[in-house]
Amino acid sequence: MSGYAVPEGLAATLDAARAWLADDPDPVTRAELEAVIEAAEIGEEAAQADLDDRFTGLLEFGTAGLRGRLGAGPNRMNRAVVIRAAAGLTAYLQEDAEHPRPEPYVVVGFDARHNSDVFARDTAAVVTAAGGRAAVLPHPLPTPVLAFAIRHLGADAGVMVTASHNPPQDNGYKVYLGDGSQIVPPADVLIAARIAAVCAVADVPLAEDGWETLGDDVLDAYLDAAAALVPPESPRELSVVHTSLHGVGNDTLAAAFERAGFAAPRAVPTQSEPDPEFPTVSFPNPEEPGAIDAALALAAQVGPDLVVANDPDADRCAVAVPDPVRGPADTPAGWRMLSGDEVGALLGAHLLARGIPAGGVFANSIVSSRLLAAMARAAGVAHEETLTGFKWIARVPGIAYGYEEALGYCVAPHVVRDKDGVTAALLVAELAAGLRAQGRSLLGLLDELAVAHGVHATDSFSVRVSDVALMPALMERLRGAPPRTVGGVSIARIDDLARGDGGLPPTDGLRYLLADESRVIVRPSGTEPKVKCYLEVIEPVAGRADLGPARARAQDRLTAIRADMQDAMGS
Repeated sequence: MSGYAVPEGLAATLDAARAWLADDPDPVTRAELEAVIEAAEIGEEAAQADLDDRFTGLLEFGTAGLRGRLGAGPNRMNRAVVIRAAAGLTAYLQEDAEHPRPEPYVVVGFDARHNSDVFARDTAAVVTAAGGRAAVLPHPLPTPVLAFAIRHLGADAGVMVTASHNPPQDNGYKVYLGDGSQIVPPADVLIAARIAAVCAVADVPLAEDGWETLGDDVLDAYLDAAAALVPPESPRELSVVHTSLHGVGNDTLAAAFERAGFAAPRAVPTQSEPDPEFPTVSFPNPEEPGAIDAALALAAQVGPDLVVANDPDADRCAVAVPDPVRGPADTPAGWRMLSGDEVGALLGAHLLARGIPAGGVFANSIVSSRLLAAMARAAGVAHEETLTGFKWIARVPGIAYGYEEALGYCVAPHVVRDKDGVTAALLVAELAAGLRAQGRSLLGLLDELAVAHGVHATDSFSVRVSDVALMPALMERLRGAPPRTVGGVSIARIDDLARGDGGLPPTDGLRYLLADESRVIVRPSGTEPKVKCYLEVIEPVAGRADLGPARARAQDRLTAIRADMQDAMGS
């Protein structure tokens, strides 16, 4: 440090870093932090900025738990942060004023990301040492299997170690309570308070053994429940190409299809094995451009009826179908990925045709299309809008089906009270096989829905920021100076969702309702540094002959709205 005077602010950060270093149980992250500290001490600006970012505070316990970049420090995912989180969750379960559980039973699952198995073992060690009972799934498995296991085993809570569709450098910690759904307020706040109360990781007891490692009987029970969703009389003649995007869904989805009587999907060989680096995709999210290119290339070769893609923890499901308008099916260009809203409508139509139990409710998030609501109204089925996230959708009383546009579908709440990419894929396959047997198609059914209920055209875009701290400024700018018109149409009403406008629990977001029934919603992401904008227009259809022109009119309106909102958000 000779010749370099450490600034006062940096000195405080260095002190915090050294204190964290002394308390870190992981030699890997200790070595990583030591290197950053040494570089910061001699004045390297990049290291100082890195250190500041790592020590901006404890990784926020929020949407479904924790999610962040792997690395050393309180603002990263690491063993120290996970041990604190497990201790906080266990204390919450033991001390809950309404339902104290002195010996809480926690089931833990994990995917194949870097350190997922380590974080799962640490969680089990904390729960066991605190006098609770912990059970760990036998190997990397999809998130829906963990969500199923909670209720199947009668656990008080569940933890899934996964970062879902985030980049390879991330990991996460998703928390469920005993009803099998993700945590919501006030539980998240109460758990966060108990995490914050952990003074030092060294003070948290860790058991060396004593937890249970479950066998595959839990997986078998999940597969049996999934397969039972497809009635024996349903057609099964269907061929499917599937990609798990290097995640953990390949074997589970194949087993579910075979157990339900379908032929096993044809897996994309370069993406079928779990790989935490996700080497063949730039971003392991089926929504992202290029993510399913390998699956479409295989489809062009083998000619399936359907392409299905899961995200790495298999709680989301994407679907692609041959589209003659785009080109021949023996080329990748001849395939079209359906939007989350399109799949949501198709599954809704399928479940309505099957029949909904008395009192059953359909639900979708506020940023999803309003088509499902129109379908439910026409069928005399109750419908509710919720805040974004399955933690809200799954809690709708009487839920029979719920979805969100980000490829999440809950088709069987009695099996999994969360989004489930495996059971969703099964029901899409059942629907597609049934339509095929009738000489119909998924695209044809979408046409029928548009004629019956109008064209519901949706679009979305995101404005990425360099830091999550910049998102509030963008939201406040839109609150303070909202546009008067969007796409040439006046704004009839502005709902500030932070105030609870619209009758929903307060959340950061804005909803613009235009005079022509178009809708715009702007909200910050809960998991990434970006602000999202969701658009929808509804265009009436005057009979089958008007379907093409109606879609063209809807697209023109949507394009104009998007252009104005991109300008308003500085995109």
